[in-house]
Amino acid sequence: MKSAIAEVAQTYGIENWGAGYFGINSRGHLIVRPAEGESRSVDVKKIVDDLLARRVKLPFILRFPQIFASQVRKMNQSFRAAMKEFDYKGEHRAVFPLKVNQRRQVIEAYLEEATKHNYGLEAGSKAELYAAIALEQSSDSLLICNGFKDNNFIDLAFVGTQAGKNVVIVIEKLSELPRVIERSRQTGIRPMVGMRVRLYTRGSGRWEKSGGEQSKFGLTTTELLQAIKQLRDAEMLDMLRVLHFHIGSQITQIKRVKAGVKEAARVYAKIRKMGIDVDHLNVGGGAGVDYDGSKTSFESSVNYTLQEFANDVIYTIKSVCEEEHVPEPNVITESGRVLVAYHAMLITNIVDEIETVQGIHNVTMTGNEAQVIKELYDLYKMMNAKNFLEYYHDALEHKEELFTLFDLGFISLEDRAKGEILFWEVCDRANNFAKQTQNKSEEFDDLRKLLSVKYLCNFSVFRSLPDHWGIDQLFPIIPIHKLDEVPTDTATLCDITCDSDGVVDRFVDLHDVKEVLEVHDLKNNEPYFLGMMLIGAYQEVMGNFHNLFGTTNEAHVIISGDGEYHISRIINGSNVGEMASYANYEKEFLQGGFRTLLDRQIKKGKLTQEVAGNLMDEYDSHSDGYTYLDTNGQH
Repeated sequence: MKSAIAEVAQTYGIENWGAGYFGINSRGHLIVRPAEGESRSVDVKKIVDDLLARRVKLPFILRFPQIFASQVRKMNQSFRAAMKEFDYKGEHRAVFPLKVNQRRQVIEAYLEEATKHNYGLEAGSKAELYAAIALEQSSDSLLICNGFKDNNFIDLAFVGTQAGKNVVIVIEKLSELPRVIERSRQTGIRPMVGMRVRLYTRGSGRWEKSGGEQSKFGLTTTELLQAIKQLRDAEMLDMLRVLHFHIGSQITQIKRVKAGVKEAARVYAKIRKMGIDVDHLNVGGGAGVDYDGSKTSFESSVNYTLQEFANDVIYTIKSVCEEEHVPEPNVITESGRVLVAYHAMLITNIVDEIETVQGIHNVTMTGNEAQVIKELYDLYKMMNAKNFLEYYHDALEHKEELFTLFDLGFISLEDRAKGEILFWEVCDRANNFAKQTQNKSEEFDDLRKLLSVKYLCNFSVFRSLPDHWGIDQLFPIIPIHKLDEVPTDTATLCDITCDSDGVVDRFVDLHDVKEVLEVHDLKNNEPYFLGMMLIGAYQEVMGNFHNLFGTTNEAHVIISGDGEYHISRIINGSNVGEMASYANYEKEFLQGGFRTLLDRQIKKGKLTQEVAGNLMDEYDSHSDGYTYLDTNGQH
């Protein structure tokens, strides 16, 4: 017989999407390991309790830099193994795209491990480049400049080159190249130049359109030849060192990766045969994360491992180079998502239940109710395992009759309330009988969703899970405790924003997408914590200022011995005053406006100077408050 913990692990799919980093201990608590399959682990509930004791308010992000480092090592090991297996002559030189997560503390954690492997950074804007130039990288690592560039962007890249960085200026459109040539002549500096080629091949999944012929990035074949001619005419052809391509993010199918790499390798080979010493092939990003654990080509999954990705990239490039009799290039990858997604989780708590009419009151019948109320009551009392389906259908008809009669003015508000309660009680009983009899009909699937609890959770979807809201991305969500108990309820999650889209109603499932999350029965005043997992890539950096909630608190956790940990850093999230200022409500402006209101009340004789002064102090004190609900973990 399967243990409760094993059953719960299967319910939440932790062994499928966890990649060996997460598990459940004997206490029924979520655990985190610093590396895949390690014996060392730490209890997440223990960390949360520790932070709450330190008065760190929910919600907060837990970061595990060791997981980030583990993924960097895994990337390095995968490509080293592939190069050894296929006797590949070039090197692997990865870069991390800052756009995936620009947070300084995150990039510092990456560089701590990356410098050991000569891995570098990628910047896609002037601000990212400005930050990246000042960061300490290994002397052999690359700083790649992608994205559309104006003169200032290009000038800044030259500044980085002069400061000793191995800057690669990737030409995205032909008009960028003359400025590079001009600046090189002015300074005598000859940075590495890359050409992004627009391939015919496209990726797969949600970001399929970001690659292929219609991509907004890259040069056509004609433009590529024109760029080569411009460099040759300027006697700067030796600066062209990198061929770059990108077929999409979160590529779900490995066959698309192979097709894109094959096309790019062919372009590289033809350029080499033109007598141009290009020695780097940048295969871009796209290595995906298996968010739902299904290991399929579903849009929230991938049908390959990181090792398979590396093997196919290296084998494909080598095969083309051998056919064309050209040297094998150094391979650059820009895979950020797969490196950083696993290292962060958002911890939130259930604040309250958003009540429905179901189960709110016991119905007391007087005998004077409308006939439709009496019939609903009879259905509720007389329902059994044999008639529940028929009675459920009858209840649906009575519900329509109830609201029609109310609209016509024939029944009272009190009777309407009784009818609503009885209807939902009938639905609840019918659902229970359906479970007992293992009725699998689709209508009961829909009914279970209607009957599921709506839990109010202390977070903002728009801030912390923007991809769930914007593109229906799935993220694993799991309670961090009570995992030794089989959950008996189902729920959808509502955030604390005043927006109807602020809900999570799509959940990870091995074979499908669930519309409800299995949860445990809540007890009064007992905290219930949820972990929203694999959010380290894009989420917090793409989160917007909806409702001015801003960033959450965060803690960086280092795992030492078994069960032991060290909180290396706590970073405060946004406060009320900071977020107001983002919308140009400066503190002085707001203080002046509030003071004007108080002065009016004083003149009207409704406030004394003393009371007005106290109100002013209280108003100012709220400026430093956390933007999220102050619940101390309780519901």
